[in-house]
Amino acid sequence: MNTPHPAGPAPASSPIPTLTLPTGTPIPVLGFGTYKVAPEDAYDAVSRALEVGYRHIDTAQMYGNEAEVGAALEASGIAREDLFVTTKVDNSNHEPERAAASIERSLEDLRTDYVDLLLVHWPLPTLYGGDVALPWPALEDAFTAGRARAIGLSNYEREHIEAVRDVATVAPYVLQVEAHPFLPNAALRDYAQGLGMVFEAWSPLARGRAVTEATLIEIGTQLGVSPAQVALRWALDRGHVVFPKTLSPARMATNFDLFSFSLSPEQSARIDALDEGEAGRTGSHPATMDRL
Repeated sequence: MNTPHPAGPAPASSPIPTLTLPTGTPIPVLGFGTYKVAPEDAYDAVSRALEVGYRHIDTAQMYGNEAEVGAALEASGIAREDLFVTTKVDNSNHEPERAAASIERSLEDLRTDYVDLLLVHWPLPTLYGGDVALPWPALEDAFTAGRARAIGLSNYEREHIEAVRDVATVAPYVLQVEAHPFLPNAALRDYAQGLGMVFEAWSPLARGRAVTEATLIEIGTQLGVSPAQVALRWALDRGHVVFPKTLSPARMATNFDLFSFSLSPEQSARIDALDEGEAGRTGSHPATMDRL
């Protein structure tokens, strides 16, 4: 089972702690997300994030910005081995041949021979005859060929994960789902971590809701940090890998500063109490998401 605490020191080029993937390789617990970063903004945003110190970059075929992300990574001059790059297979590419071809296009757009993590973006149980494992063999092939250093699932619920594991020769290493104070997804996190999977939280700020929540503002005032920093630190303390997104250089910097303060048990308990269950969900539900 993966420990929710940093598994080792950060690489010399980054102050960010890491967890250890089942492959034995480190994954930074803090990254920069590029969801809804328009292609025309992505190059500058990723370049600024790298200047701040981020080394873990999360993108996806669906985001339409892989080429710009790749250009920024290449232009940065940062050694490839010091970067951790994630992308995801799009909903329209679940058929095995399409999945395989899309992975090669992603690598070309990202200007790299491999990604550090390759995910299936959504399970789509109402499409493709209900076969949520349909693209998995293409990810296994990419892993075997060294084109993906780790493979995993995004937005898969427990029953979807079990369906993949039933047919997998390489079990998924990572689960990425929506998780934040209003929807902690604790049961799914515990299940995934119990399988040895690293748990990643997308939308850790609940699409901006966290920055206006009174409890998070109050705790931030007590600590001299922003409510976003409070929510992100809470997530890290729960064993989540997070990758907040912002186009603001100032917020990139504050979101990066998560290790200069800590939450008390009382403060953490107050944040735990914000849990609204399904009412707190901000995105699509995996059981019904059917957008191609």
